[in-house]
Amino acid sequence: MLAALECNRRLRAGFFTLIALLFLSLPAHGAEKRILVFGDSLSAGFGIAVSQSWPALLGQRLQANGSAATVTNASISGETTAGGRARLDAALGQFKPSVVILALGANDGLRGLPVAAMKENLAAMVALAKKRQARVLLVGMRLPPNYGPQYTKDFDDAFRDLARREKIALLPFLLEPIALDQQAFQADGLHPTAAAQPKILDHVWAALKPLLG
Repeated sequence: MLAALECNRRLRAGFFTLIALLFLSLPAHGAEKRILVFGDSLSAGFGIAVSQSWPALLGQRLQANGSAATVTNASISGETTAGGRARLDAALGQFKPSVVILALGANDGLRGLPVAAMKENLAAMVALAKKRQARVLLVGMRLPPNYGPQYTKDFDDAFRDLARREKIALLPFLLEPIALDQQAFQADGLHPTAAAQPKILDHVWAALKPLLG
């Protein structure tokens, strides 16, 4: 009788050990990072192959580094902050990101739209992302001086003020590494070439990497 009980005890112990080992060998899906790039034509790969855009290169870099993080690029050419605000909640629900790269505002500036409205839209999107427990990297833009000193200053300050107020990461100027290089832009003078995308990625990566830890 005692031998039988001891046998049963050992079998149960072995069974639970096996279950524990199987559990430990399962991939840690809960730790997977999902990155949502939410921007305009500068992130959508306008005028180049989508596979050459910096968000696509970001996905390739993560994969090459052995990271389980995935990248979804929901950027749309011509998008304003108002348009982004209207569709972000659905995108968050669909893709469930842990990190949102919010790169909107350039088209608001080019159209001379009110900076206060742009800032309000960006703030609403940051709030939506935070509500979903996602970290936010806010990506800023700068305008050429022909928009006037006050407008360009207010535009630039809007990103800094919002990032400071919401305590989120900020990349002040997406195109900073190439802004003064005419050869880095397509014929329209606005959209970066395929050759410039790796430089943009390196710039974004420096600000994004701390959010992936």
